[in-house]
Amino acid sequence: MEKHMYSRRSLAALIIPLIIDSFLSILIGMADTIMVSTNGEAAVSGVSLVDTISNLLVQLFAAFATGGAVVVAQYLGSGDKEKAKDSAKNLIYISAIISVIMTIVVMPIRGIIIDTCFGDIGEDVRAYTDDYFVPILLSYPFLAIYSALTALSRAENRSVRTMLVSVMMNAINIGGNAILIFIYGLGPRGAGIASLASRVMGCIVMFILLHKGTDKLSLKGILSGPFSPDLIRRILRIGIPAGIEGATFNLGKIFVQSLTASLGTSALAINAVTGNFNSYSNIPGNGINLAMITVIGQCRGRRNFDDISYYTKLLIALVYISVFITVLPMFILAPQVISIYGLEKDSIQKAIPMARLCLFMCFAVWPLGFTLPNMLKAVGDVRFIMLASFSSMWLFRVLGAYILVRGLGFGVEGIWYAMYMDWIVRGMLYFWRVASGRWKTKEVI
Repeated sequence: MEKHMYSRRSLAALIIPLIIDSFLSILIGMADTIMVSTNGEAAVSGVSLVDTISNLLVQLFAAFATGGAVVVAQYLGSGDKEKAKDSAKNLIYISAIISVIMTIVVMPIRGIIIDTCFGDIGEDVRAYTDDYFVPILLSYPFLAIYSALTALSRAENRSVRTMLVSVMMNAINIGGNAILIFIYGLGPRGAGIASLASRVMGCIVMFILLHKGTDKLSLKGILSGPFSPDLIRRILRIGIPAGIEGATFNLGKIFVQSLTASLGTSALAINAVTGNFNSYSNIPGNGINLAMITVIGQCRGRRNFDDISYYTKLLIALVYISVFITVLPMFILAPQVISIYGLEKDSIQKAIPMARLCLFMCFAVWPLGFTLPNMLKAVGDVRFIMLASFSSMWLFRVLGAYILVRGLGFGVEGIWYAMYMDWIVRGMLYFWRVASGRWKTKEVI
């Protein structure tokens, strides 16, 4: 008989596909950036700026998905499968409604948003942002529902399914990029259309899979309800603070990106490349973070606090090990990897030490700042995360960046130094919260 809720084999079966899935998700964005680099630094910068704004909006979808996953995981842990199934349906309702409204509202004012956030970015960069933004906006409803569906699959330990669908989506995205960018010469517009196509297909396939009547979280009969205000309230109790936390985080990034844009196209391109190193190095950690929502959520549903403590320590250790394995070859091969992006020679020389420092900080600091809060989310302690993230983000990452760049004359590297200060502070706050045990008083279901 197993001492803990998950055996080593079942935990590995959950985590490994999620790491692969996380890699494939990152690959979509990286493929867009690398493949549009054939159109020059202005195209890379345009895609990067849109992604910065898009991440702010998409964060809301991810927050609702997280809220739904926590509620569903806790119901599954407690053994209430009917409540889990009804919660899944209500998550889909929320995701569809919010994403459609968001697309309708943002589409006509997309140019105003770009101009307000980034100011004078050059006509060529500005044109590329609009080319890329339109298809990305059209993909939001499909992405929101897809995010909800994948969160539900993870909640019932069906991570292999999400991985296989990600493989399909990446094949569509990369193949579409190759055709639309290299053959038809559509540049960033082609990259956006390919991303739209991949998200549409991912949404359709995931919905079909979860509509089967044999699954624990079957969406069969989704049009007949029930539409439950109580379940929606429970989802939003997690989703709204998580959304505010995520939106605040990405809004701060937009302010910082605006500061980066003022440093010129070269700085934007260097920042985008370093950002890709950051994203790549955190792939295994992101996969384990997703698993933590499921594992800790189900343990909390059973009120098994000993297992919560055990799995929190185990998963944090796994994040450190996996991130080290990931960043080591990237650290060594940084010059060769950066040369792929088509930057100018001076930009390449500046990007190399920035990328290497980023890799080191991803190993040393990132796990505490970005894995521990997933444990707190899974038990329902989301308000603390929201307050800690808000304070650290604006005091250190945003204000710190402006002080370093405007006050002390640093270049684009000052923006990253400020970000590392933010990571350190939030990591300390989350570590204290977990160690204090105050999260044990939080109730979700």
